[in-house]
Amino acid sequence: MQDFLNRIEQRALNIGVVGLGYVGLPLAVTFAEAGFKVTGLDVNAQRVDELNARDSYIADVPSAALAAQVEAGRLSATTDPGAIAEMDVVVICVPTPLSKTRDPDVSYILAAAEQVSRHFHPGMLVVMESTTYPGTTEEVLLPTLAVNGAEVGKDFYLAFSPERIDPGNETYTLTNTPKIIGGYTETCGDIASALYRTICEQVHRVSTCRAAEMVKLLENTFRSVNIALVNEVAMMCERLEIDTGEVINAAATKPFGYMAFYPGPGIGGHCIPVDPHYLTWKLRTLNYQARLVELASEINAAMPEHVVRLVVDALNEHSKSAKGSRILVLGVAYKRDIDDVRESPALDIIRLLQARGAEVDYADPYVPSVSESLAAAMSSVDGVPGICAGYDCVVVCTDHTEFDWAAIIDAAPLIIDTRNVTAGREDPHIVRL
Repeated sequence: MQDFLNRIEQRALNIGVVGLGYVGLPLAVTFAEAGFKVTGLDVNAQRVDELNARDSYIADVPSAALAAQVEAGRLSATTDPGAIAEMDVVVICVPTPLSKTRDPDVSYILAAAEQVSRHFHPGMLVVMESTTYPGTTEEVLLPTLAVNGAEVGKDFYLAFSPERIDPGNETYTLTNTPKIIGGYTETCGDIASALYRTICEQVHRVSTCRAAEMVKLLENTFRSVNIALVNEVAMMCERLEIDTGEVINAAATKPFGYMAFYPGPGIGGHCIPVDPHYLTWKLRTLNYQARLVELASEINAAMPEHVVRLVVDALNEHSKSAKGSRILVLGVAYKRDIDDVRESPALDIIRLLQARGAEVDYADPYVPSVSESLAAAMSSVDGVPGICAGYDCVVVCTDHTEFDWAAIIDAAPLIIDTRNVTAGREDPHIVRL
């Protein structure tokens, strides 16, 4: 153990990052900036080529920062899993999606674990950052790694450290967001903590990998439940003819016992729409139904349908049918000022409007084209706000700061606002969530 700690201090370790997406690429660059030699491993050859060409494909990682580490010889990438044999540390940052039945898909974790096992050598530290259900590290990863009688905590080290990447967040980054570490043994936790202290200002230890896995699910389930609550409050306020934003802002003046959440067209990104399902699935295997968590997911998943109903009702009030109407969706990224469309509710809204016969366009300065979950690929239209006048309805799905909201509100003949960008305006052509 002490030798490993000394090598951390001396930056004499080769670190491998498996999976070079929104989590893996920032992590690889940050470890390289801390002085380690880092090799990124990904099955996507295009990502590997772009990294080696010093070109960042993740908005949160400036190309200049990536290029500096590549040019210094501290960072490189490969598609060859054989490189794992030269790594002292392997951090697994692969996707953990849901299956079509909304069950956890751990196939990417298994594939990564099998590659590590195939090229295993004594003394390795393996850390998993991919979000998953409590017990995955112990039940799935450990048996794959414990080959030829290798003993965890002695022959190799194993830990779980949930990623806390928030795309587009310039205030809380990888380095100043506290890092959760759960080691399989005390020694595993000590070594993993020492490693992450080289890049994170604060490390918080928990007792087990299982506890660390649960931390991540609690964080995002907390958000899912509270978003569902405020989404339901918005539907209540609609029926009570009360301004939802006014109520939330007034409640937020209370300095204790309340945290403001805001309604929206649904939830997006990889975490909040997915993570609660990992938790409820695991609990079902233990004969327990997480009723509140499941209900929150149902409410949030139903929000795109609710938004479409608002559009249809508003068009009817203007003596128009959804069928044949020209509708402009503003923003398809799942949140403000990023290019990430994973699980974006805007795509569901587009699909549902198209199913009702509407002619739908979208505009998003961060997303030039999109095909995910749509019947056909679409490209962003230019000319906002001027073009808004040519549509029967404008639906605000993402409140990008690049949009001139005042001009859009003035130009649109009818606007469905799911992000409260029209706050303070009481024009008759505005319908707020």
